[in-house]
Amino acid sequence: MVRPICKDVFTLALKSKDATKEDIETARDLLDTLAAHRGECVGMAANMIGVSKRIIAVGIGPMNIAMLNPVITASSDPYEAEEGCLSLSGIRKTIRYQSITVEYRDMEFRKQKQSFSGYIAQIIQHEVDHCNGVLI
Repeated sequence: MVRPICKDVFTLALKSKDATKEDIETARDLLDTLAAHRGECVGMAANMIGVSKRIIAVGIGPMNIAMLNPVITASSDPYEAEEGCLSLSGIRKTIRYQSITVEYRDMEFRKQKQSFSGYIAQIIQHEVDHCNGVLI
C-alpha cells in the first residue's frame, strides 16, 4: 500500500526501533511507496511513511530492495556530497563514503551482508541516517 510521506522533522529525528518479522508488511508498504515516487526519489526509510522501524528501501537499477535492520559495518573513501530528501525541502551538504558494507535482514528475515559503492552506497547511507534519526 502506498503511504503518505511524513514531513514532520520531530518524527523524522527519532531513532527507529529494530524491525521484527512482524514488520515485513511495513517493508512491502515502503517498497510500494518508493515505487510510487520513483520519479523523484531513489530511497526511503520507514520513518518517512510514519513508522519508526529500522527498514529502508533502495532503488538499485530497475528494481527496489528492502533492508530490515541495516547496519553499515565498514566504509571507506569519504567525500562531500549534496543531497535532497523527499521529506525535507532543499539540498544539503554531507559527508558520505564511496564504498560501504551493510549487514541487514531481507524480506524473508534472513541475514545478508553486501558491499556497495558509488551512488547506491550514498543512497543507503542517507536512508540508514534516517533510521538513526539523523537528518541532512
